[in-house]
Amino acid sequence: MKKRALISVSDKTDIIEFAKGLENQNFEIISTGGTFNYLKNNGVNCISIEDITNFPEILEGRVKTLHPKIHGGLLSKRKNELHNKHIKDNNIDYIDLVCVNLYPFEETIKKDNVSEEEIIENIDIGGPSMLRSAAKNFNDVVVVTDIKDYSLILDELSNGEITLATRRKLAIKAFSTTASYDAAISNYFNKKDNLIPEKLTLSYKLENTLRYGENPHQKAYHYVSDNNESYAIQNAVKLHGKDMSYNNIQDASAALDILSEFDETVCVAVKHTNPCGVAIGNDVFDAYTRAYEADPVSIFGGIVAINGKIDKKTAEKMNSIFLEIILANDYDDDALQILTQKKNLRIYKLGKKNKNKEIQIKSVRGGILVQDFNDKLTNNYVTVTDKKATDEEIEDLEFGLKIVKHVKSNAIVVVKNKQTLGIGAGQMNRVGSCKIALEQAGDKAKGAVLASDAFFPMRDSVDLAAKYKISAIVQPGGSIRDEESINACNEKGVAMMFSEIRHFKH
Repeated sequence: MKKRALISVSDKTDIIEFAKGLENQNFEIISTGGTFNYLKNNGVNCISIEDITNFPEILEGRVKTLHPKIHGGLLSKRKNELHNKHIKDNNIDYIDLVCVNLYPFEETIKKDNVSEEEIIENIDIGGPSMLRSAAKNFNDVVVVTDIKDYSLILDELSNGEITLATRRKLAIKAFSTTASYDAAISNYFNKKDNLIPEKLTLSYKLENTLRYGENPHQKAYHYVSDNNESYAIQNAVKLHGKDMSYNNIQDASAALDILSEFDETVCVAVKHTNPCGVAIGNDVFDAYTRAYEADPVSIFGGIVAINGKIDKKTAEKMNSIFLEIILANDYDDDALQILTQKKNLRIYKLGKKNKNKEIQIKSVRGGILVQDFNDKLTNNYVTVTDKKATDEEIEDLEFGLKIVKHVKSNAIVVVKNKQTLGIGAGQMNRVGSCKIALEQAGDKAKGAVLASDAFFPMRDSVDLAAKYKISAIVQPGGSIRDEESINACNEKGVAMMFSEIRHFKH
């Protein structure tokens, strides 16, 4: 006895081979619209959906499969006497397999100058309905949503039947597909109409299963968004080395956040998601050398990211220490030959830089927190002291702000000549971060500048900075005791500017 398969696909990759494989397994093929014509023209014997429903496609194809003869054939339980009676009384035939991929809604909204009319017409109605009907009745119906599953289906059919375990797995994938599809539609309209959704539905696809999480006893998985244009590690090309770990991915993301701040040739060294050395250079070698010299201890076992092409000279210097990951725009052939001598070193070629417009999400117990990315540096620079910063100091202050916004709060960054000299991160009080940054800078702090992610609650940080002969400070201002810090700067001959934007990072 022949079985029936209903095929309706937007993405027709490998569908001819799949349909012919089903025919070889004694399946009769039903199809719709463009898919019907494509199959027919490529030698597949198929029946038009209209010949099954005895009803034409109407409303420009909006209604074609929403019919009892389709959904009855999908939803009927084969071992249920009442269902079998209804099927017989209404002259409905069973449908045993459904192969559907949906209208390309997400691809459509990414198109340039796309009209809302075209977007709306790419919201699939019949496809999700068939998938849900088939998935609900997975005990009797096979539902196929993924091109990668075609070979699995044909292999199992060649051995007899599709196993119940496979049917169940495919049904779960179908429900995930429709959930993700609806989430994309909902999120598009919420964003377009500037609405805050009462129910936030997010959709991410599994990129890979990781060896473990932050620690070996924690399971971990890497899910990614469908934003193929985001400046992210999943859109970089892996050239060499081991797979990324949970902590590697976090560090790489932190490095890219900082790299995205700069158009100049810059090198960023990261350890535990905090920068340990950042510097602008005349070329890639100069930028790396200066970033390395900013903290030659902490860079060991860290991540290095450069927005330039790594040459042989830079590769040789990099190869002299242990690094976990190197991220760069490109590599000379002889540079790769040197770097790939270390079999575990992860080497990635970065994609095109852009500003990430996705929302930032952080999990908390019982929920998530959502915010915009921190893509603003300052509202305005306001000099609040008698002494004014020089043009060179202002450039260093802005460089420091670009770094300090990516350092865990409380955060302090000491800078000179567009090179970090000391970084104080994540301390429970601001003067503690100042001590760490200034002690690390040491004698080099003389004539350097200092950036703070938030205001000084009292003058102790300024007094300490003056002791190390810091020449200029930038902070957002906003403390009820701002005058104390301003007065301290005036007493010590230090320039201070307010940036009017806080940069906490928790």
